[in-house]
Amino acid sequence: MSNKEDLEKLYRQVADCQNCSLYKTATNSVPGAGNPEAEIVFIGEAPGYFEDQKGLPFVGNSGHLLDKLLTEIGLERKNVYIANILKHRPPQNRDPLPEEIKVCAPFLKEQLLIIKPKIVITLGRFAMNYFIPSAYISQSHGKPQQITWEGLSLLVYPVYHPSAGLRNGQMMQSLREDFLLIPSIIDDLKQEIKENNKTVPAKPEQKQMF
Repeated sequence: MSNKEDLEKLYRQVADCQNCSLYKTATNSVPGAGNPEAEIVFIGEAPGYFEDQKGLPFVGNSGHLLDKLLTEIGLERKNVYIANILKHRPPQNRDPLPEEIKVCAPFLKEQLLIIKPKIVITLGRFAMNYFIPSAYISQSHGKPQQITWEGLSLLVYPVYHPSAGLRNGQMMQSLREDFLLIPSIIDDLKQEIKENNKTVPAKPEQKQMF
C-alpha cells in the first residue's frame, strides 16, 4: 500500500480509539494532515478547540501563526506533514497527562514509520521531550539534534509552540528566529546527504531528499 493508504488506515484506527478518556469529551479525532511523502514533519502536543471542531491540526490561532511562519521561509502546508502527540483534545486545552501520551504515542510512532521524514520540527516541550526526554525547551530550542529513533535517522529541531509565541513577545521573537534558520538546516542536510551518496549510491526505490 502507499503511504497515503497506510495513513488513512491509521486515521480510522485513531477515530475508533478508546484507550483513554479523551474520546469521551472530543468532537473529532485529529490524527494529522499533509503530504504523506513529506521530508519535514511538524509535531505539536494536542488539538485545541478549533482542531477538535474540524478534525484537522493547527487550524486555530496557533495554526494561522504556523502558516505565516511557513510562508516566511518558503514552505507550504501541502509540502509538509503536521500532527500532534495526542489525537483527541484534552478538556479546556490542559496539558497532556503522562498516561495519555503513553497510550496515544504509538499512533505518532506509526505515522513517522510510514512517512519516514528526514527532519522533525517539534513545537513545544511535550513534543520535544517525546524524542529528547531530558531536554529543556528554553535551552534546546533552535538547536538541531541528529538522533536515531526506532531505526530512523532523524534531525530533530525543537522550537517553541506557536501558542507560546502568541502569549509571550520574547518567545515570539525566538520562534521567528528559529524558523528563519530552517532553510539553512535543510540546505545543510541536503549537502550532507549528497556527500554521503557519493560514497554510498542510493537505491532506486530510496526517497530523494526534497
